[in-house]
Amino acid sequence: MATTTTITSSYAGKDAGMYISLAMKEAKTLAHLTIMENVKYKSVIKTFAGSSLIQDESCDFTPTGTLGLTEKTVTPKELKLNVELCKQDLLGAWEVEQMGAGANNRNTPEFHAFVMSYLSDAIAESVEENVWSGAKANGGEFDGLFAAFTADGNVVDVAKSSTTIDASNIVDILTDVVDAIPANVLGKEDLCIFLNQKQYRMYISAMSALGYIDRYNMSADYTPVFEGIKLAVVDGLPAQNIVAARKSNLIYGTDLIGDSAALKMLDMSDIDGSDNIRVICKYTAGTQVGLGAEIVHLVATA
Repeated sequence: MATTTTITSSYAGKDAGMYISLAMKEAKTLAHLTIMENVKYKSVIKTFAGSSLIQDESCDFTPTGTLGLTEKTVTPKELKLNVELCKQDLLGAWEVEQMGAGANNRNTPEFHAFVMSYLSDAIAESVEENVWSGAKANGGEFDGLFAAFTADGNVVDVAKSSTTIDASNIVDILTDVVDAIPANVLGKEDLCIFLNQKQYRMYISAMSALGYIDRYNMSADYTPVFEGIKLAVVDGLPAQNIVAARKSNLIYGTDLIGDSAALKMLDMSDIDGSDNIRVICKYTAGTQVGLGAEIVHLVATA
């Protein structure tokens, strides 16, 4: 007699957020952004910028300098994932992973997490691409950081025309980025330069050619830096783009503990007689920047 696997589970709010959060953490860029996790509809971000505030001491109260307060909002977009999976495609791997008693008890949180692991790559890949280049006007996308850069209007743009970034010029390109970083941002602990995977390999090749590193004997704990600034290696940054910014200045908003987060698994065998599982996953996502004037965005055009 065939084993019956019944999966009818539903999570909402914080419980769903736990699973979805694990999937999102596979998106490498998020490790270098400030995450706002409890954004129900929208949240206000307040930034201060002041100059000439300090003066010589005297007995009088003498206001001086300027202090500007800027308010922006991060408004996550509601998104969903609807997937149908065949149980037979999952159970073999599940039983091997469990290796022992209780492997047949698949209506458990562990099995739900196992199913979510099959979906993590899809969620993470979508988030990773959207966090940079997404446009909420497109289906299945939210506004990414490039849209926030444009809306801000004060981001430091560095244009490199007739240029294709490669190992022969990556050092000069990175130097241009560092030279464009405002002086008040240099030296901040959370400052980093974002490179995609190919650009990072270009950098390693260039540094190896210059004799600074041995790319054939690099340890796993190697932390890449350029002129003392950490390099953040991510997957979603498009080719011909390099960004320098502080983690505290790049915002990713989502609601992983509210009602907008939901995860549901439905066993279709009792509904249509099939051997499928339907997974419904709902979450929200959006980006924003704090002070655009402290962000550098280099774009090279061939």
